[in-house]
Amino acid sequence: MSYLIELVVRQVDMKDPMALLKKCIALTALPMYLGEISPKQIRGSLGQVTAIFICCGVFSGQVLGLPELLGKESTWPILFGVIVVPALTQLAILPFLPESPRFLLLEKQDTKRAEKAYQIFLGKGDVSEEIKEVQEEKKAQTNIQITSVLDLLRNRTARWQLITVIIIMACYQLCGLNAIWFYTNSIFTEVGFKKETIPYITLSTGGIEIVAAVISGLVVERLGRRPLLIGGFSSMAVFFGMLTVSLNLQKTVLWMPYVSIICILGVIASFCIGPGGIPFILTGELFQQSDRPAAFLVAGSVNWISNFIVGLVFPFIQEGLQTFCFLVFAGTCLGCAIYLYFILPETKCKTFAEINQSFARINKISHLEVKADQLCKTEGNEFMNGEIEVLELVNEHKKTDNEYLKTEPL
Repeated sequence: MSYLIELVVRQVDMKDPMALLKKCIALTALPMYLGEISPKQIRGSLGQVTAIFICCGVFSGQVLGLPELLGKESTWPILFGVIVVPALTQLAILPFLPESPRFLLLEKQDTKRAEKAYQIFLGKGDVSEEIKEVQEEKKAQTNIQITSVLDLLRNRTARWQLITVIIIMACYQLCGLNAIWFYTNSIFTEVGFKKETIPYITLSTGGIEIVAAVISGLVVERLGRRPLLIGGFSSMAVFFGMLTVSLNLQKTVLWMPYVSIICILGVIASFCIGPGGIPFILTGELFQQSDRPAAFLVAGSVNWISNFIVGLVFPFIQEGLQTFCFLVFAGTCLGCAIYLYFILPETKCKTFAEINQSFARINKISHLEVKADQLCKTEGNEFMNGEIEVLELVNEHKKTDNEYLKTEPL
């Protein structure tokens, strides 16, 4: 799906609202689905497939946009029509894919279909361990009731998860990657490449994106999400600083334009290794089943609002600061890396329940309060007594929990 969307969206950009709408849907539904069907041991790697195929779509758009292929004005309608091929392929395959087993177990209470779905996805007959993991999550949540966006914003147990996703998604767009494309052609011209050859040189950026995304997918389960995100944003900040220096010196130092090219490729590679795909993985990992749809709605909204802000504001930033505009993006990347260093826990190889519990301390929520919050989502008066009992237990253990929070600094 990601390949399908990026294939043409890279070429049409904001000019085609329908293509943009499809991209929004793909970047919301696809990571959620992949996160729910993946075993925890490969959840990050499988989630990174989204970023890999987005990069493949970008590269395909660059290739098809070459003048010898479909890059001429007379052949643009054909380029738009190319999307029909992967679209029809997708439509032919999707009906045969099972529903998410987590969705079937937690929301539909359909154990048989969930077992069959796991057997298809995992290619084995015995899926008792996976079913047990979801059943434990089900017990912890008592009764699944889809959370609205407003309820999610009010939910104390998901406060810092939501703040983290909002910051990451905002920085995903505000990190300055789109600004890089603004300078690419002019820098290649400064180096001495002819205008006719620049489209072919630009293919190197698409190739770097694919290589970096594949490397990220291979190492994300070994290194973890946290190091890749922090390292990616930090590296972008460094390369943006170097690019600012090289752009200001490239007219006086003969070899400086080559440094600018290296910095551009470095920014692109740093983005694809971490910030390019992992934010969508984290959005699915940081929230429990009932909160996940609302979380993706918030994340997607922040993502595209930030994209709109960049498109609206960047021309004024570029006009006012010229080449120093990259220092703004360097500061954004560095600020995000610092925030993630102090706030974001590692999520690799953890169940969704374990990830949710890891935020309990920073949310200043005890495990009993988490249970009370979950019971409050349950419909029916028959659970009112249970809620009161849990809340009484919370009060009894308040002193113990406060002592724990004092001894465990943030």
